[in-house]
Amino acid sequence: QVRFVESGGDLVQPGGSLKISCVGFGFTFHETLVEWYRQPPGKAHEFVAFIQTTTGTTRYSSSVQGRFTISTDNDKNTVYLQMNNLEPEDTAVYFCNRRPLGPWGQGTQVTVSS
Repeated sequence: QVRFVESGGDLVQPGGSLKISCVGFGFTFHETLVEWYRQPPGKAHEFVAFIQTTTGTTRYSSSVQGRFTISTDNDKNTVYLQMNNLEPEDTAVYFCNRRPLGPWGQGTQVTVSS
């Protein structure tokens, strides 16, 4: 059964950095596409980044390009999101998933505030 467990969210000051993680279960990270999404308060899920685990190809939303970096440890079925120069607008619950989309996990809360 496909499922995801996200962790590492925290309260961070503007301009700070944070690295969050997500472990996937029920499938292999080899030869797949893994993504990060986020859900700001009162809004729908929005795409953040993806990585094709075979080629290492990555894509980012324009709002995080240059500040966030997605990476994986395929042997650990884990995807990471390194977030730098965080802004209050990055405040959201962050989720990982794959393509095709599986069920959503519980997410991890990232709050950027002074």
